[in-house]
Amino acid sequence: MNDTPRISRQFSLCTVMETIVHCGPISRASIAKQTGLSKQTISEIARQLEDDGWIRETGRTSGHVGRTAVTYEIVPDAACIATVDLGGTKARAAIADLSCRVLAEVTEPTDRRGGIHVVRQIARMCREAAQHNGIAFDKVRLAVIGVPGVPDRKSGRVVMAPNIADFDTIDVEASLGAELGVDIILENDVNLAVLGEHWIGGGAGVDDLAYVALGTGIGAGIMVDGKLVRGFGGAAGELGFLPFGADPFDAASLRTGALERVTATAGMRARYRELSGADTDVPHIFEAAAAGEGAAIQVLDETARYVARAIAAICAVTNPGKVILGGSIGSREELVSRIRPLVPACFPYAVEIGVSELGARTAIVGGAAVGLSQLHAALFSGGVPGAAIALPPAEVVRLTEAAQ
Repeated sequence: MNDTPRISRQFSLCTVMETIVHCGPISRASIAKQTGLSKQTISEIARQLEDDGWIRETGRTSGHVGRTAVTYEIVPDAACIATVDLGGTKARAAIADLSCRVLAEVTEPTDRRGGIHVVRQIARMCREAAQHNGIAFDKVRLAVIGVPGVPDRKSGRVVMAPNIADFDTIDVEASLGAELGVDIILENDVNLAVLGEHWIGGGAGVDDLAYVALGTGIGAGIMVDGKLVRGFGGAAGELGFLPFGADPFDAASLRTGALERVTATAGMRARYRELSGADTDVPHIFEAAAAGEGAAIQVLDETARYVARAIAAICAVTNPGKVILGGSIGSREELVSRIRPLVPACFPYAVEIGVSELGARTAIVGGAAVGLSQLHAALFSGGVPGAAIALPPAEVVRLTEAAQ
């Protein structure tokens, strides 16, 4: 049986859909001009997409001589995905629709009990995010969950996640699927962050890219030649386990990681307590450093040196064209200004050091990139290899402000 006509049709459908996603509202004549497809083919596909509820007429062209033409746009909420950034202290959930809008998110502290309590929290927040944005939850086809650890593809557990209790003892993927009733993609949160920055952030156009997040923990998302690096067990970029900082042979370093024990929130607080005798939070350490307090300045100086060494380690292995710093601690200018001059002092080749342009939403955006790519493929590729809809450029994507 010759499948050539079906395959050709599927490629044409994806091409038309991609053009409408990127350029809508758009007329059939403009689609033909951009794609090279015949007007008859475009008319047939547009009719099919309209009948199936994926696109709609949005008006007629105007402002030029000649007959007006019908224009089409995506029906944004015909299908959606939920995207979640789960952190050790804070969780965020948002909805992204077919038009590549990332809608307003809901944010709350992560349930400290961990395990199934966090699973249920995520499911509730996804439903609340849909409700907040006026989206019926039955429109949500897929949920992409960014987790602060390494998803085990076989067991569904999340390992190397010291900041979420019991995620390494339950099937997180299956539990979330049961709670939400949709397909689940578990991905490391920093991997999602680098994908978000590569799509519409400070790493757009940089195919050899690293994103280093420093907050409750420390980790990196790494891209080489435009592809995410996961490693054999999915643990690529787990910077917390670099063997310096604390004693890497101490049993505690097998759980939290030698580098993470001296950087990130807990490490910075412990070092400040050691130097000053006072127990305080990280924001106060920054405030005290700005006021000239010696102990706080030393904590920031030492943290910057550790992060610079971690960046140098990444550079020695993958040679990125740019390293983006993010996270609640890593994106602070007081730290960035210390890190920038230290990297060339310990690595001989120049590397650009930037700061996240997406801020706290970078993993949410990365989850949208992963989810929308998969959703488009599931809905429109028809199982034909290579038939795909590319994500639109930054100027097309819309981010709605987070809910308060």
